[in-house]
Amino acid sequence: IKELLAANVHLGHFTYEWCPYMKPFIYMKKKGIHIINLNKTISKLHKYCNLLKEIVASGKNILFIATKKQAKFIVEETSKKNNMPYVTERWLGGLLTNFSTFHKSICKLNTLEIEKKTGTYNSLSKKELLMIERIKNKLDENVGSISTMNNLPEAIFIVDIVCENIALKEAKKLQIPIFALIDTNSDPRSVD
Repeated sequence: IKELLAANVHLGHFTYEWCPYMKPFIYMKKKGIHIINLNKTISKLHKYCNLLKEIVASGKNILFIATKKQAKFIVEETSKKNNMPYVTERWLGGLLTNFSTFHKSICKLNTLEIEKKTGTYNSLSKKELLMIERIKNKLDENVGSISTMNNLPEAIFIVDIVCENIALKEAKKLQIPIFALIDTNSDPRSVD
């Protein structure tokens, strides 16, 4: 609990921004801000961390989503370390619901990287190399962080469901389990 207090996890949003469905998780109000009940937070964290560990242990992917400045670096670093797909830049609409199109882009990016390593481009002119490099950079910018995804993820982990509402809707539509960190301004019913 001391670590969570030091990280200010107990601080919610202003009392006028709250979602009434978060009432069971709110400990008290102080100076116009909701204070989150850390005992309930810890019990839920343990429960859902164990579920996530089971998914990873079975060899399945979890898509991590965090476009907030505060969480980008941590999510990217952790996802790379565990070889999991992640989104830390803008959410590309249809990434889940139109995955077949995105999968083609992922395959193209992987093919371009393999061809570059094998030296297939050695005989091309500078102009052709530049054009291929531009295409590769654009693909890397859009789908580079999900290049390990060959099919839809088994679950998604969202850092803030208010910011990532499109990703949340897509996952719900496809009935993909949703794990999320939510604040007092979010509806806890929208996640699994």
